Order: sequence, then C-alpha cells, then structure tokens
Amino acid sequence: MFVKITNKSKHPLPKYETLGASGMDIRANIETTIVIQPLDRVLIKTGLFLEMENGLECQVRPRSGLALKKGLSVLNTPGTIDADYRGEIGVILVNLSNVAVSIEDGERIAQLVFCKVEHVSLTEVAVLTDSERGVGGFGSTGLK
Repeated sequence: MFVKITNKSKHPLPKYETLGASGMDIRANIETTIVIQPLDRVLIKTGLFLEMENGLECQVRPRSGLALKKGLSVLNTPGTIDADYRGEIGVILVNLSNVAVSIEDGERIAQLVFCKVEHVSLTEVAVLTDSERGVGGFGSTGLK
C-alpha cells in the first residue's frame, strides 16, 4: 500500500526503524527550541503533508521514550489524520511532568501508524440486544 507524502521539512522522510515496527517516527520541524512548561500544550509542526486513499487513516501516537524520559504525550491520542486532509501534520504535545521540557528541531516527537477504516451505516433501534457484559463498563470486569 502506498501513501503519497510531501516533505517540506529539513529532515528525512519518516521510516520504520525495524521490520516489526508499527509506527514511523516523525520529527519536529521548528526554527527555534520550544520549551513546554508543566501541564502546558504546544502544537509542533512537522513539515509533512500526506495524501491517502479513502479507507485509510493515519494515527498520530506518542513515543514511549518521550513519555517515560520527559513526561511528554500527544494530547489527543491518537490524533487522526483523515484521508481527505491535505494540510501540514501538526502534533499537539502536552508536558505531564513537573519540570519544563525542551523540544529541539529534528527531535522525534511522535509516530505515525496507518490503519484501515470502515464506514458503517447506522440503524436506529429502540432497544439493543442484551449481551453477557450488558451495561457494565469502566472496570466492571475486574482489575485482575
């Protein structure tokens, strides 16, 4: 499957780092260092633009290393890039740590994961069929 990409950044194209990787790391494309204060959020530009076929979405997900080492996450995880979006990919980073965190130009800030998407037709009904789980949610099946 092919996805078209325009790279207006000063960095190489995203790529899978290993054969079994699900995501491709993307980099900050910024002119100066950005400092994110504790509990603040910032939109980081990447200089990347995608064109995908209908039936695909691209999810923007956090990098586990940034989460563990710096307390950074992608705020609207996973962020969704729809097949018909043609604008620049931006990443909303949030600093969940208790110290300021700096983002440098070229730093790997998130990862892109491509997924198939199904469009469904909704059928409105008055009552849903019962199931074993029923209305239980939010931990109703236990913690262990």
